Amino acid sequence: MKLMIASDIHGSSLYCSQMLEAYKREGAERLLLLGDILYHGPRNDLPDGYAPKEVLAMLNEMREELLCVRGNCDTEVDQMVLQFPILADYAVFFLNGRTVYATHGHNYNPQTPPPLKKGDILLNGHTHVPKWEVFGENFYLNPGSVSIPKEQSPRGYLIWDEGSETPIVFRTLQGETWKTVSREGLAK
Repeated sequence: MKLMIASDIHGSSLYCSQMLEAYKREGAERLLLLGDILYHGPRNDLPDGYAPKEVLAMLNEMREELLCVRGNCDTEVDQMVLQFPILADYAVFFLNGRTVYATHGHNYNPQTPPPLKKGDILLNGHTHVPKWEVFGENFYLNPGSVSIPKEQSPRGYLIWDEGSETPIVFRTLQGETWKTVSREGLAK
């Protein structure tokens, strides 16, 4: 399976559109969104192209291809206009023989992890900073932000391709690869 994973759109139709172009270009089977879809929240400036109604229209058109967890800026009101589920606080799934615990990151993160077995992967957004690192006996993975990147990181996403020798690839919205994780990087 090939997944595209992105987070923190924060209502930017400009960057949501670029993300969806990247999704088509990548040929992924599903797009996993790690929350903060429509709104920017009080801690962030408005992103370029802020237009939540345009974002919801774009995402509703492809609802069959989306998987999503709830971000700290996502609410029940958002669920009333989005035609795909967004209110799950986490999702657990398996890729490359690993258990992946996907969440937004405001509750569960490397400092306050969920119950994980040795070698499990914690996947979240929230910080707007892309990461791949070992913490304790586990791995931490964050795609960064589509619209409001922090710490001079690019606007981007990641690809998780089970069939590739480099199963995790970080890319900019323009498709430039800037970091990869090999199968050996997943070994522990």
